[in-house]
Amino acid sequence: MTMAHRFEVVLLLISASLLLTLVAKHLRLPQAGALIVGGAFLAIVPGMPSLELDPDLVLVLFLPPLLLLSAYLTDWRAFRANLRIILQLAIGAVLFTTLAVGWVTHFMLPDLPWAACFALGAIVSPPDAVAAKAVLKGMPLPSRTVTLLEGESLLNDATGLVLYRFAVVAALTGTFSGTGAAGTFLYLVLGGVLIGLACGFAASFATGFLFDGELGVAASFLAAWGSYILGETLGVSGVLATVVCGIVMGWRQHKSLDAEQRFQSQAVWRVLSFILESLIFILIGLSLRSVLDRMSLSSIASEQILLQIGAIVLTVIAARFV
Repeated sequence: MTMAHRFEVVLLLISASLLLTLVAKHLRLPQAGALIVGGAFLAIVPGMPSLELDPDLVLVLFLPPLLLLSAYLTDWRAFRANLRIILQLAIGAVLFTTLAVGWVTHFMLPDLPWAACFALGAIVSPPDAVAAKAVLKGMPLPSRTVTLLEGESLLNDATGLVLYRFAVVAALTGTFSGTGAAGTFLYLVLGGVLIGLACGFAASFATGFLFDGELGVAASFLAAWGSYILGETLGVSGVLATVVCGIVMGWRQHKSLDAEQRFQSQAVWRVLSFILESLIFILIGLSLRSVLDRMSLSSIASEQILLQIGAIVLTVIAARFV
């Protein structure tokens, strides 16, 4: 598929996301769920062109701007007031869910090594920041509950990443170091926070005093990608660096930007956020095609694999409630 054809498919997906969003609003359904179901339907439509994207490109293209916007719009006072519980969820709940999923996975698949089971648990246990914000949008939940869930999703990356890394190392070497895991966790967190603070203050100064109007909005985009790429390059949590950068920019926006600049910036960011979020969730649904290509229909429909999938999904849900 040529680049021109890929661009045409992207335009088709954006058009489909507009229609699916309208349907979701009319039926009062979660927008993210409607987009995933719509993408899955497109994946099985005969003749629908497939869109294969580089996973690393998707991660660096979509994640940083959505993370920064979510952090930028976070209510800092509510976030700070609930920080203790947010950290308990971002560390404790993720660890508990990882252990629960690992145990259930080993029970369902006893031939799978324990380390591999916990690696799967580390993958599915931390709620994604983009998904959490998209799913919670418009839901009739208490504001404090939304603050806790969105706050945790912004800070749990380091926990999930450390658990996953050490589960993989344990699977490959058969050894696990608690001291090493703690040291790595502190390095990921502290490094991400420091880079985020530096990028956040630099971006606030640049958008408020060096640039204005369109230049300031463009500089804010660079802050999102720059903080993420810098964090990943230095081996710390790029997600945490971007989140901290966004929180600092949102905290200082009234000092560095006037009302017109804030309105212009948020308007551009919200449009971009809608397009990126829509593409992410419809691409998740569309990825069903590659799954079907790698698996036979008989294996997908077998009772055993459906039982295993159901058990793991229910474990994640139950562990979150616990």
